[in-house]
Amino acid sequence: MTKNAGWVPRPVVRSIERVDDSRAMTPLPPGRGRPVGRVAGIPVYASASMLLLAVLVTIVYGDYAREELGLAQPWAYLLGSGFVVCLIGSVLLHELGHALIARRFGIGVRRITLELLSGWTEMDRDAPTPRVDALVSLAGPAVSLLLGGAATAVMLVLPERALTREVAFQLALSNVLVAFFNVLPGLPLDGGRALRALLWAVLRDRNRATVVAGWAGRGLAVVTAAVVLLLQQLGVVTMLGLIFVLLVVLTLWQGAGQSIRLGRMTGRFPLIDLGALARPLLTVPAGTPLGEAQRRRAQDPRPDVVLAVADAAGSLTALVDPVAAERVPVGRRPWVSVESVARSRDALTVLPLGLTGEQVVRALQAHPGVQYLVTAGEDVVGVLRVADVAAVLEPRRASRN
Repeated sequence: MTKNAGWVPRPVVRSIERVDDSRAMTPLPPGRGRPVGRVAGIPVYASASMLLLAVLVTIVYGDYAREELGLAQPWAYLLGSGFVVCLIGSVLLHELGHALIARRFGIGVRRITLELLSGWTEMDRDAPTPRVDALVSLAGPAVSLLLGGAATAVMLVLPERALTREVAFQLALSNVLVAFFNVLPGLPLDGGRALRALLWAVLRDRNRATVVAGWAGRGLAVVTAAVVLLLQQLGVVTMLGLIFVLLVVLTLWQGAGQSIRLGRMTGRFPLIDLGALARPLLTVPAGTPLGEAQRRRAQDPRPDVVLAVADAAGSLTALVDPVAAERVPVGRRPWVSVESVARSRDALTVLPLGLTGEQVVRALQAHPGVQYLVTAGEDVVGVLRVADVAAVLEPRRASRN
């Protein structure tokens, strides 16, 4: 599988400058997992769930080797752990297929993360064209298919009862199954990304293509769950196999839902207008009691006014933090100065008027916060609240809240 990560501006720059519109915004990497090394210069991370996978597969395969191959207990589980290493190596090579093809087309690769049921290749931007998107997506399954073929060739030349032949058989089977499953046409699978690339080329709209491919992924999840439940009732699949496949189905369903949500959100980026969303300012002098500042705001006829603090020269120095202000007991507000619940202007990210919706979202992701200063040249013209952007991107969720 592949996952893209949003482009992050230089963290030392607090004022967000205009950036290249060709870089599509996608979510920032989740940051999970611990670094385990580098391959081809790409950082590789392993999540805590990988340990669970290693233990589970070692036990299951060790029990199989002990019962079916007649190995003594220590050697059976040693064989199981060897199979785990080969399996993780196969997943890593699958992800390297994505990563190296992405780099071939000038897409930076931030990291590879190995998880319980899959791996992720996180790139710094989306593919620029449907063709590149399809090639990057299908590179991983192609590597898995090649590994399956190589393991099959090794198996055929090994002696009939050799333990290495059994391991080669399992590797061949697992890689072919991984290749087959990943090319199924539904996000977040690699085949779903290829389907999106095809729809993107036909519809000329990447966001709509993402939503459609996400729903295809949910359809695949439902069909897979129904089939495996039927096979379990017929005795073809064991209870352990049923649980494993249902975990895969759950992962597929959640990933498809995230893809649908992302496609809808990115399609609404053009609706983000800083000038329209910026809330007006009401400045009060430093030293003003919080209660008095809130009284003035209540009397201001403008809707959604944001309290700000000004120095003796009338220059804006800070914004009142609405959360911190609400935490002050009502009885104490006449005795608490407004700047004690304010955040310094220097600590706030500046968003100049004229940024596109995509650039605004990138800035908010790169510099998480509640409030942002909106400027026109040297003048502060208003305040953007992240909740207002969220309401534009996901109006249904905002209405429920």
